Amino acid sequence: MNLRNLTYLYLLLLFTIAATFPSHSQLRSTIGVDVRPSYPFSSFHDDVMKASLQIDDTKKSRFATSIHLKYSFTFSPDSKEGRFFPGVWQGIGAAVNFFGNPQGVGTPLSFYLFQGAPVWKINNRLSLYYEWNFGISAGWKPCDGEIAYSNLIVGSRVNAYINAGTGLLWKLNDNYSLTAGIDLTHFSNGNTSYPNPGVNMAGVRIGLTHSFGKPISKEIYHAPDSSENKRKFGFDVMGYGAWRKRVYRGGEDPILLRGHFAVAGINLAPMWEIDRIFRTGPSLDIQWDQSTNLRHNYAHGSTSDDIYFYRPKFMSQLCFGLSGRAELVMPIFSVNVGIGYYLIGPEETRASYQLANLKIRMTRGLFLNIGYQLLNFQKQNNLMLGLGYSFR
Repeated sequence: MNLRNLTYLYLLLLFTIAATFPSHSQLRSTIGVDVRPSYPFSSFHDDVMKASLQIDDTKKSRFATSIHLKYSFTFSPDSKEGRFFPGVWQGIGAAVNFFGNPQGVGTPLSFYLFQGAPVWKINNRLSLYYEWNFGISAGWKPCDGEIAYSNLIVGSRVNAYINAGTGLLWKLNDNYSLTAGIDLTHFSNGNTSYPNPGVNMAGVRIGLTHSFGKPISKEIYHAPDSSENKRKFGFDVMGYGAWRKRVYRGGEDPILLRGHFAVAGINLAPMWEIDRIFRTGPSLDIQWDQSTNLRHNYAHGSTSDDIYFYRPKFMSQLCFGLSGRAELVMPIFSVNVGIGYYLIGPEETRASYQLANLKIRMTRGLFLNIGYQLLNFQKQNNLMLGLGYSFR
């Protein structure tokens, strides 16, 4: 993935989020440190990769760890966010990732947004929580096409970083808390460069946080007005675009095509708001992919070293699918996931697809979308970078 484009995108995210922060004087800030030992799996050790990796490099990458520094805040109970979402925290973080093989993989740095919340209060001091992280990681050593190091797992110096975890939060006192849990991590460039098997990791997390300011009294919280919590129907419209690489598999051997191909799409989703934090509904998904339907437009006489195609008709590269969506709604951010099937379109697109989207609310209706799409739960398809609007 292009470093400059990703840097611009990340700065845009930070600017957008900063613009959406309500101006409450009683926000409570928190600084935390996490240590996350992990086991890299799949990408490092599948049989295809083992055939190209040096044995010593494979062994070096069997353990990874990361150290995180995070800043977060919670909303004042005097705000609407504080009344509807007590205890929710959100912020920015940075991490350094060690894979035990700096020569082959590098020592990438991650910069990310995150959000978490308690989901079950076990007692006055102990609760079960969840947290997600989403951002970018830079400093990878990508495959150079000659040296078979473990960097065959990534094809770019900058990759997306996605993490989700759950665990226990133990309040030591009004200012200090301990956290411990498990998490999953994925690094990938969204199919914008090759190779891109990505890095998957499973591990544990241990953290310590320190909060500043006066603790929020439990008595301050009160239930939202019933008029603000009625079930409603809404309608989401989102347009997105991206770029991707394509491997052509029309002949005996796969061929990595030169350059990048454009992707664009639109999602039309009527959504039922079950309550203030959960929405669900179907979605009509239409996508155009410039790299599809090439097999029927191959220019005979061209070779694998200089392959070319006739331009397919626009309608022959459209695919139409239906998906079911579920969305977790929190202050500023919403996490939307979906599973669907492309019913109409080029042969290579007629498959099940899976979507994960992070929505960043810019106004009450307008949102910025950062998403990712898979095919058949395993094949990385494309990014989904766009804008949307919720009518309700």
